Amino acid sequence: MGDFNQSVILEAIRRSGEGLSRIELADATGLSAQTVTNITRRLIEDGLIAEAGRIINGPGKPRITLRLNAESHFSVGVHLDPAVMTFVLLDLTGRVVGRMTKRTPDKDPRSIVDAMARTIDELIQEAGIDRALVAGVGIAAPGPLDAEMGTVIDPPKLLGWHRVPLRSVLEEATGLPVMLEKDTTAAAVGELWTGHGPADDSFVFVYLGTGIGAALVRGGEVVGGSSRNFGEIGHIIVDTEGPSCSCGARGCVEVVCTPQAIVEQAERAGVFRDDREGTDVETLDERFTQLCERASAGDVTAVHVLREAARRLSVLIAALTNVLDVDRVVLGGPFWARLSEVYLRELPVQLERRSATRAIRSLPVAGTIVGDDVGAVGAACVVLDSVLTPRASDLLLEE
Repeated sequence: MGDFNQSVILEAIRRSGEGLSRIELADATGLSAQTVTNITRRLIEDGLIAEAGRIINGPGKPRITLRLNAESHFSVGVHLDPAVMTFVLLDLTGRVVGRMTKRTPDKDPRSIVDAMARTIDELIQEAGIDRALVAGVGIAAPGPLDAEMGTVIDPPKLLGWHRVPLRSVLEEATGLPVMLEKDTTAAAVGELWTGHGPADDSFVFVYLGTGIGAALVRGGEVVGGSSRNFGEIGHIIVDTEGPSCSCGARGCVEVVCTPQAIVEQAERAGVFRDDREGTDVETLDERFTQLCERASAGDVTAVHVLREAARRLSVLIAALTNVLDVDRVVLGGPFWARLSEVYLRELPVQLERRSATRAIRSLPVAGTIVGDDVGAVGAACVVLDSVLTPRASDLLLEE
Protein backbone atom coordinates (compact mmCIF):
# COMPACT_ATOMS: atom_id res chain seq x y z
CA MET A 1 0.00 0.00 0.00
CA GLY A 2 2.87 2.36 0.81
CA ASP A 3 4.45 1.85 -2.60
CA PHE A 4 1.08 2.37 -4.30
CA ASN A 5 0.44 5.61 -2.39
CA GLN A 6 3.94 6.81 -3.29
CA SER A 7 3.17 6.20 -6.95
CA VAL A 8 -0.14 8.04 -6.58
CA ILE A 9 1.67 11.11 -5.24
CA LEU A 10 4.40 10.98 -7.88
CA GLU A 11 1.81 10.69 -10.64
CA ALA A 12 -0.21 13.61 -9.27
CA ILE A 13 2.89 15.81 -9.17
CA ARG A 14 3.93 14.73 -12.67
CA ARG A 15 0.55 15.35 -14.23
CA SER A 16 0.21 18.76 -12.60
CA GLY A 17 3.09 20.12 -14.67
CA GLU A 18 3.80 23.08 -12.38
CA GLY A 19 3.89 21.06 -9.16
CA LEU A 20 1.59 20.82 -6.16
CA SER A 21 1.70 21.77 -2.51
CA ARG A 22 1.16 19.16 0.18
CA ILE A 23 -2.37 20.43 0.78
CA GLU A 24 -3.14 20.24 -2.93
CA LEU A 25 -1.70 16.72 -3.03
CA ALA A 26 -4.00 15.64 -0.22
CA ASP A 27 -6.99 17.09 -2.10
CA ALA A 28 -5.94 15.54 -5.43
CA THR A 29 -5.17 12.06 -4.09
CA GLY A 30 -7.62 11.65 -1.22
CA LEU A 31 -4.76 10.69 1.10
CA SER A 32 -4.53 12.11 4.59
CA ALA A 33 -2.33 15.13 5.24
CA GLN A 34 -0.07 13.03 7.48
CA THR A 35 0.35 10.32 4.82
CA VAL A 36 1.22 12.96 2.22
CA THR A 37 3.73 14.57 4.58
CA ASN A 38 5.42 11.23 5.37
CA ILE A 39 5.63 10.13 1.73
CA THR A 40 6.83 13.47 0.37
CA ARG A 41 9.51 13.64 3.06
CA ARG A 42 10.80 10.25 1.92
CA LEU A 43 10.63 11.24 -1.75
CA ILE A 44 12.65 14.39 -1.05
CA GLU A 45 15.25 12.35 0.82
CA ASP A 46 15.44 9.94 -2.13
CA GLY A 47 15.87 12.84 -4.55
CA LEU A 48 12.77 12.06 -6.62
CA ILE A 49 11.04 15.35 -5.81
CA ALA A 50 12.22 18.75 -4.61
CA GLU A 51 10.76 21.83 -3.02
CA ALA A 52 10.40 24.47 -5.73
CA GLY A 53 9.46 27.73 -4.05
CA ARG A 54 6.60 29.09 -2.02
CA ILE A 55 3.24 30.29 -3.24
CA ILE A 56 0.71 32.50 -1.47
CA ASN A 57 -2.91 31.53 -2.07
CA GLY A 58 -5.27 33.21 0.33
CA PRO A 59 -4.80 33.63 4.08
CA GLY A 60 -2.42 31.52 6.08
CA LYS A 61 1.15 30.40 5.63
CA PRO A 62 2.65 30.26 2.11
CA ARG A 63 2.54 26.81 0.58
CA ILE A 64 5.63 25.01 -0.64
CA THR A 65 5.36 23.66 -4.18
CA LEU A 66 6.73 20.17 -4.82
CA ARG A 67 7.95 19.14 -8.26
CA LEU A 68 9.65 16.13 -9.78
CA ASN A 69 13.43 16.33 -9.70
CA ALA A 70 13.83 15.99 -13.46
CA GLU A 71 17.51 15.06 -13.34
CA SER A 72 17.20 12.39 -10.66
CA HIS A 73 16.44 9.64 -13.19
CA PHE A 74 16.59 9.17 -16.95
CA SER A 75 15.40 6.55 -19.39
CA VAL A 76 16.41 5.55 -22.90
CA GLY A 77 13.86 4.72 -25.58
CA VAL A 78 14.64 2.79 -28.75
CA HIS A 79 12.27 2.35 -31.66
CA LEU A 80 13.27 -0.62 -33.79
CA ASP A 81 11.90 -0.10 -37.29
CA PRO A 82 13.06 -2.12 -40.31
CA ALA A 83 14.16 1.14 -41.94
CA VAL A 84 15.47 3.42 -39.15
CA MET A 85 16.24 3.05 -35.45
CA THR A 86 15.36 6.07 -33.31
CA PHE A 87 16.92 6.66 -29.89
CA VAL A 88 15.79 9.19 -27.27
CA LEU A 89 16.88 10.05 -23.74
CA LEU A 90 14.17 11.34 -21.39
CA ASP A 91 14.43 12.91 -17.96
CA LEU A 92 12.03 11.99 -15.16
CA THR A 93 9.39 14.46 -16.41
CA GLY A 94 9.35 12.86 -19.86
CA ARG A 95 11.24 15.70 -21.54
CA VAL A 96 13.51 14.68 -24.43
CA VAL A 97 17.09 15.62 -23.54
CA GLY A 98 18.86 13.63 -26.27
CA ARG A 99 18.03 12.11 -29.65
CA MET A 100 19.79 10.08 -32.36
CA THR A 101 18.75 8.13 -35.43
CA LYS A 102 20.61 5.33 -37.18
CA ARG A 103 19.79 3.47 -40.34
CA THR A 104 18.91 -0.09 -39.37
CA PRO A 105 22.11 -1.79 -40.55
CA ASP A 106 20.63 -5.00 -41.94
CA LYS A 107 18.24 -7.70 -40.89
CA ASP A 108 20.82 -9.70 -38.91
CA PRO A 109 19.77 -9.55 -35.23
CA ARG A 110 23.33 -9.48 -33.85
CA SER A 111 24.34 -6.55 -36.07
CA ILE A 112 21.25 -4.62 -35.02
CA VAL A 113 21.76 -5.30 -31.31
CA ASP A 114 25.42 -4.22 -31.54
CA ALA A 115 24.38 -1.01 -33.27
CA MET A 116 21.74 -0.42 -30.60
CA ALA A 117 24.22 -0.85 -27.76
CA ARG A 118 26.80 1.47 -29.35
CA THR A 119 24.23 4.18 -30.00
CA ILE A 120 22.81 3.97 -26.48
CA ASP A 121 26.33 4.52 -25.12
CA GLU A 122 26.83 7.48 -27.49
CA LEU A 123 23.50 9.00 -26.48
CA ILE A 124 24.26 8.84 -22.75
CA GLN A 125 27.81 10.14 -23.18
CA GLU A 126 26.74 13.00 -25.44
CA ALA A 127 24.13 14.08 -22.88
CA GLY A 128 26.83 14.16 -20.19
CA ILE A 129 24.79 12.33 -17.55
CA ASP A 130 25.85 9.77 -14.99
CA ARG A 131 25.06 6.31 -16.38
CA ALA A 132 23.99 5.24 -12.88
CA LEU A 133 20.99 7.61 -13.20
CA VAL A 134 19.59 5.74 -16.21
CA ALA A 135 16.68 3.70 -14.90
CA GLY A 136 16.60 1.46 -17.96
CA VAL A 137 16.10 1.08 -21.68
CA GLY A 138 12.72 0.63 -23.31
CA ILE A 139 12.50 -0.96 -26.76
CA ALA A 140 9.53 -0.48 -29.05
CA ALA A 141 9.63 -3.37 -31.51
CA PRO A 142 7.26 -4.73 -34.14
CA GLY A 143 5.19 -7.67 -32.95
CA PRO A 144 4.34 -10.30 -32.27
CA LEU A 145 6.32 -10.53 -29.03
CA ASP A 146 6.70 -13.02 -26.23
CA ALA A 147 6.53 -10.36 -23.53
CA GLU A 148 7.31 -12.73 -20.66
CA MET A 149 10.50 -14.01 -22.30
CA GLY A 150 11.41 -10.67 -23.89
CA THR A 151 11.50 -12.28 -27.33
CA VAL A 152 10.69 -10.91 -30.78
CA ILE A 153 8.86 -13.56 -32.80
CA ASP A 154 8.95 -13.49 -36.62
CA PRO A 155 7.92 -9.85 -37.27
CA PRO A 156 6.77 -9.63 -40.90
CA LYS A 157 9.10 -6.75 -41.85
CA LEU A 158 12.23 -8.09 -40.11
CA LEU A 159 13.11 -11.18 -42.09
CA GLY A 160 15.40 -13.58 -40.26
CA TRP A 161 14.16 -12.56 -36.82
CA HIS A 162 12.91 -15.85 -35.43
CA ARG A 163 12.46 -15.81 -31.65
CA VAL A 164 15.23 -13.31 -31.00
CA PRO A 165 15.72 -12.82 -27.22
CA LEU A 166 16.13 -9.08 -27.68
CA ARG A 167 15.63 -8.08 -24.06
CA SER A 168 18.31 -10.37 -22.63
CA VAL A 169 20.93 -9.79 -25.32
CA LEU A 170 20.58 -6.01 -25.09
CA GLU A 171 20.77 -6.15 -21.30
CA GLU A 172 24.01 -8.08 -21.67
CA ALA A 173 25.35 -5.64 -24.25
CA THR A 174 24.50 -2.46 -22.29
CA GLY A 175 24.53 -3.53 -18.64
CA LEU A 176 21.21 -1.72 -18.21
CA PRO A 177 17.74 -3.09 -17.39
CA VAL A 178 15.69 -3.47 -20.58
CA MET A 179 11.92 -3.51 -21.11
CA LEU A 180 10.48 -4.78 -24.39
CA GLU A 181 7.12 -3.52 -25.67
CA LYS A 182 5.19 -3.56 -28.92
CA ASP A 183 5.76 -0.39 -30.93
CA THR A 184 2.04 0.37 -31.05
CA THR A 185 1.60 -0.11 -27.30
CA ALA A 186 4.68 1.99 -26.55
CA ALA A 187 3.34 4.79 -28.76
CA ALA A 188 0.08 4.84 -26.80
CA VAL A 189 2.02 5.00 -23.52
CA GLY A 190 3.96 7.96 -24.91
CA GLU A 191 0.73 9.70 -25.87
CA LEU A 192 -0.67 9.18 -22.37
CA TRP A 193 2.50 10.35 -20.67
CA THR A 194 2.98 13.53 -22.65
CA GLY A 195 -0.70 14.45 -22.92
CA HIS A 196 -3.06 15.93 -20.38
CA GLY A 197 -6.22 13.97 -21.06
CA PRO A 198 -8.73 13.02 -18.36
CA ALA A 199 -7.92 10.25 -15.90
CA ASP A 200 -10.43 7.99 -17.66
CA ASP A 201 -9.07 8.73 -21.14
CA SER A 202 -10.23 6.32 -23.84
CA PHE A 203 -8.84 6.19 -27.38
CA VAL A 204 -7.60 4.02 -30.21
CA PHE A 205 -4.05 4.80 -31.34
CA VAL A 206 -3.40 3.92 -35.00
CA TYR A 207 0.32 3.53 -35.63
CA LEU A 208 1.61 4.29 -39.13
CA GLY A 209 5.10 2.88 -39.52
CA THR A 210 6.61 0.49 -42.05
CA GLY A 211 3.71 -1.67 -40.90
CA ILE A 212 0.41 -0.55 -39.39
CA GLY A 213 -0.82 -1.45 -35.92
CA ALA A 214 -3.24 -0.27 -33.28
CA ALA A 215 -3.30 0.21 -29.52
CA LEU A 216 -6.17 0.72 -27.10
CA VAL A 217 -6.29 3.03 -24.09
CA ARG A 218 -9.19 2.43 -21.72
CA GLY A 219 -9.66 4.19 -18.39
CA GLY A 220 -6.33 5.97 -18.74
CA GLU A 221 -4.36 2.73 -19.13
CA VAL A 222 -3.04 0.93 -22.20
CA VAL A 223 -4.72 -2.43 -22.80
CA GLY A 224 -2.03 -4.93 -23.74
CA GLY A 225 -4.16 -8.04 -24.20
CA SER A 226 -3.67 -11.49 -22.67
CA SER A 227 -0.30 -12.01 -24.39
CA ARG A 228 0.41 -8.25 -24.65
CA ASN A 229 0.04 -8.42 -28.43
CA PHE A 230 -3.07 -6.30 -28.85
CA GLY A 231 -3.29 -4.52 -32.18
CA GLU A 232 -2.13 -7.08 -34.76
CA ILE A 233 -4.43 -5.71 -37.46
CA GLY A 234 -2.43 -6.43 -40.63
CA HIS A 235 -4.85 -9.07 -41.91
CA ILE A 236 -8.13 -7.28 -41.35
CA ILE A 237 -9.79 -6.95 -44.78
CA VAL A 238 -10.58 -3.36 -45.77
CA ASP A 239 -11.02 -3.78 -49.54
CA THR A 240 -12.60 -7.01 -50.80
CA GLU A 241 -11.38 -6.27 -54.33
CA GLY A 242 -7.86 -5.32 -53.27
CA PRO A 243 -4.56 -7.10 -54.00
CA SER A 244 -3.89 -10.65 -52.84
CA CYS A 245 -2.25 -11.02 -49.44
CA SER A 246 0.20 -13.67 -48.22
CA CYS A 247 -2.50 -14.91 -45.84
CA GLY A 248 -4.65 -16.00 -48.78
CA ALA A 249 -7.23 -13.21 -48.51
CA ARG A 250 -7.57 -10.05 -50.59
CA GLY A 251 -7.41 -6.42 -49.57
CA CYS A 252 -5.87 -6.82 -46.10
CA VAL A 253 -4.46 -3.80 -44.29
CA GLU A 254 -0.97 -5.17 -44.96
CA VAL A 255 -1.33 -4.90 -48.75
CA VAL A 256 -3.57 -1.84 -48.95
CA CYS A 257 -2.80 0.67 -46.16
CA THR A 258 0.96 0.44 -45.51
CA PRO A 259 3.40 2.98 -46.99
CA GLN A 260 4.73 0.35 -49.38
CA ALA A 261 1.21 -0.42 -50.60
CA ILE A 262 0.43 3.29 -51.04
CA VAL A 263 3.63 3.86 -53.04
CA GLU A 264 2.80 0.88 -55.25
CA GLN A 265 -0.66 2.35 -55.87
CA ALA A 266 0.96 5.68 -56.78
CA GLU A 267 3.34 3.94 -59.19
CA ARG A 268 0.44 2.22 -60.94
CA ALA A 269 -1.41 5.55 -61.14
CA GLY A 270 1.56 7.20 -62.86
CA VAL A 271 2.44 9.67 -60.11
CA PHE A 272 6.17 9.22 -60.70
CA ARG A 273 7.96 10.08 -63.93
CA ASP A 274 10.36 7.13 -64.06
CA ASP A 275 10.07 3.38 -63.99
CA ARG A 276 12.05 2.82 -60.81
CA GLU A 277 10.09 0.80 -58.25
CA GLY A 278 10.11 1.49 -54.49
CA THR A 279 11.27 -1.88 -53.24
CA ASP A 280 14.24 -1.09 -51.00
CA VAL A 281 13.82 0.92 -47.79
CA GLU A 282 15.50 4.13 -48.96
CA THR A 283 13.66 4.26 -52.27
CA LEU A 284 10.35 3.56 -50.54
CA ASP A 285 10.88 6.42 -48.08
CA GLU A 286 11.96 8.79 -50.85
CA ARG A 287 8.98 7.93 -53.05
CA PHE A 288 6.54 8.18 -50.18
CA THR A 289 7.84 11.66 -49.38
CA GLN A 290 7.56 12.68 -53.05
CA LEU A 291 3.98 11.41 -53.20
CA CYS A 292 2.94 13.42 -50.15
CA GLU A 293 4.75 16.54 -51.38
CA ARG A 294 3.01 16.33 -54.74
CA ALA A 295 -0.34 15.88 -53.07
CA SER A 296 0.36 18.94 -50.90
CA ALA A 297 1.24 20.90 -54.07
CA GLY A 298 -2.11 20.00 -55.60
CA ASP A 299 -1.18 17.12 -57.92
CA VAL A 300 -4.62 15.66 -58.66
CA THR A 301 -3.42 12.07 -59.11
CA ALA A 302 -1.33 12.15 -55.92
CA VAL A 303 -4.24 13.58 -53.95
CA HIS A 304 -6.52 10.84 -55.30
CA VAL A 305 -4.08 8.10 -54.22
CA LEU A 306 -3.89 9.46 -50.67
CA ARG A 307 -7.64 10.02 -50.46
CA GLU A 308 -8.21 6.41 -51.46
CA ALA A 309 -5.65 5.29 -48.87
CA ALA A 310 -7.49 7.33 -46.23
CA ARG A 311 -10.82 5.83 -47.28
CA ARG A 312 -9.47 2.30 -46.88
CA LEU A 313 -7.89 3.14 -43.53
CA SER A 314 -11.22 4.53 -42.38
CA VAL A 315 -12.77 1.09 -42.89
CA LEU A 316 -10.23 -0.32 -40.44
CA ILE A 317 -10.60 2.50 -37.90
CA ALA A 318 -14.40 2.35 -38.02
CA ALA A 319 -14.32 -1.39 -37.34
CA LEU A 320 -12.08 -0.80 -34.32
CA THR A 321 -14.00 2.16 -32.89
CA ASN A 322 -17.40 0.57 -33.41
CA VAL A 323 -16.30 -2.53 -31.49
CA LEU A 324 -14.31 -0.76 -28.78
CA ASP A 325 -16.56 2.31 -28.29
CA VAL A 326 -13.78 4.78 -27.45
CA ASP A 327 -13.93 8.56 -27.07
CA ARG A 328 -11.43 9.50 -29.79
CA VAL A 329 -8.88 8.39 -32.37
CA VAL A 330 -5.18 9.31 -32.37
CA LEU A 331 -2.82 8.67 -35.29
CA GLY A 332 0.96 8.71 -35.19
CA GLY A 333 4.19 7.02 -36.15
CA PRO A 334 7.13 7.81 -38.43
CA PHE A 335 4.97 8.17 -41.57
CA TRP A 336 2.16 10.13 -39.97
CA ALA A 337 3.41 13.72 -40.43
CA ARG A 338 3.60 13.32 -44.20
CA LEU A 339 0.05 11.94 -44.38
CA SER A 340 -1.57 14.22 -41.81
CA GLU A 341 -2.71 16.99 -44.18
CA VAL A 342 -4.83 14.67 -46.32
CA TYR A 343 -5.80 12.18 -43.62
CA LEU A 344 -7.06 14.79 -41.14
CA ARG A 345 -9.22 16.20 -43.89
CA GLU A 346 -10.60 12.86 -45.09
CA LEU A 347 -10.81 10.57 -42.07
CA PRO A 348 -13.34 12.49 -39.93
CA VAL A 349 -15.80 12.58 -42.83
CA GLN A 350 -15.34 8.89 -43.63
CA LEU A 351 -15.60 7.84 -39.98
CA GLU A 352 -18.75 9.90 -39.49
CA ARG A 353 -20.41 7.84 -42.24
CA ARG A 354 -19.30 4.55 -40.74
CA SER A 355 -19.73 5.31 -37.03
CA ALA A 356 -22.30 3.20 -35.20
CA THR A 357 -22.73 5.99 -32.63
CA ARG A 358 -22.94 9.01 -34.97
CA ALA A 359 -26.47 9.77 -33.75
CA ILE A 360 -25.15 10.08 -30.19
CA ARG A 361 -21.77 11.76 -30.47
CA SER A 362 -18.96 12.71 -32.82
CA LEU A 363 -15.63 10.90 -32.84
CA PRO A 364 -12.68 13.32 -32.71
CA VAL A 365 -9.65 12.41 -34.85
CA ALA A 366 -6.24 13.95 -34.15
CA GLY A 367 -2.55 13.40 -34.72
CA THR A 368 -0.18 12.51 -31.90
CA ILE A 369 1.17 15.36 -29.82
CA VAL A 370 4.53 13.57 -29.55
CA GLY A 371 5.58 13.73 -33.21
CA ASP A 372 7.40 11.24 -35.42
CA ASP A 373 9.42 9.90 -32.48
CA VAL A 374 6.33 8.66 -30.64
CA GLY A 375 7.56 5.04 -30.72
CA ALA A 376 10.95 5.81 -29.16
CA VAL A 377 9.52 8.35 -26.70
CA GLY A 378 6.85 5.85 -25.76
CA ALA A 379 9.44 3.14 -25.18
CA ALA A 380 11.32 5.42 -22.77
CA CYS A 381 8.03 6.32 -21.11
CA VAL A 382 7.34 2.60 -20.59
CA VAL A 383 10.38 2.56 -18.28
CA LEU A 384 9.31 5.69 -16.41
CA ASP A 385 5.72 4.49 -16.32
CA SER A 386 6.75 1.27 -14.58
CA VAL A 387 8.38 3.35 -11.83
CA LEU A 388 5.96 6.24 -11.37
CA THR A 389 2.45 5.30 -12.42
CA PRO A 390 0.09 3.70 -9.88
CA ARG A 391 -2.01 0.76 -11.04
CA ALA A 392 -5.03 -0.72 -9.32
CA SER A 393 -3.90 -4.16 -10.49
CA ASP A 394 -0.63 -3.73 -8.61
CA LEU A 395 -2.57 -2.85 -5.45
CA LEU A 396 -4.70 -5.97 -5.80
CA LEU A 397 -1.57 -8.10 -6.13
CA GLU A 398 -0.14 -6.53 -2.98
CA GLU A 399 -3.33 -7.28 -1.11
